[in-house]
Amino acid sequence: MTSFVPETIFKIGVFPVTNTVLDTLIVDAVIIGSVLYLTRKISLNPKPFQNAVEMIIEIFYGLTESVTQNTAMIFPYFMSFFLFILLANYSGLIPGFGTIGFWEHGELVPLLRAATSDLNLTLALALISIVAAHVMSLKTVGLKSYLSRYFSINPINLFVGILELVSVLTSLVSLSFRLFGNIYAGEVVLTVVSSIFAFVVPLPFLALEIIVGGVQALVFSMLTMVNMSILTTPHEKSH
Repeated sequence: MTSFVPETIFKIGVFPVTNTVLDTLIVDAVIIGSVLYLTRKISLNPKPFQNAVEMIIEIFYGLTESVTQNTAMIFPYFMSFFLFILLANYSGLIPGFGTIGFWEHGELVPLLRAATSDLNLTLALALISIVAAHVMSLKTVGLKSYLSRYFSINPINLFVGILELVSVLTSLVSLSFRLFGNIYAGEVVLTVVSSIFAFVVPLPFLALEIIVGGVQALVFSMLTMVNMSILTTPHEKSH
């Protein structure tokens, strides 16, 4: 059974390096390596890999343009969240993830595990999403307009502002737990089914997880984009 808490593989001083941290480093290396490769191999006569990347970026850039006027500011966050979460979700479906490791106290400790099955990571992503959106809002609309969203001498507007402040906390919980819950539950289901049936039967569950992994990456990044779009719109124009 997949442990709720990520397993520690080794320690660097007092800092524990878990199997989800290792997966995070691998996903980061893949993204950074791909970017470096593209910047060096970019051509007016693109090869299939460059064509695929350009097509994906064009689709997502167009999607961002249809939602917000601050495309140039928001798009990098939108695209970065989507790519990282998508690769992290799908990495857990690679054969060997969760099954190759070492035995400790009679239990298998996998060397690698999907990073997004760790609540610490999904909470960190949600914090980055929310903090970046509010910093972006301050830079775009200014301090006065930013504060007017939450504070007012009008009792009705003040009540609405308090609800908006509460929504910040609920967004943090919603973003982090939705992503974590779906990926962790998928890991558990695949582990249980694969331990009972070796072939054929796990395939539909694997296909379902491929869909879930893509959908969750898109949901997280889309919610981030929409939140950034709302917060970078002056408060008087958002009503």
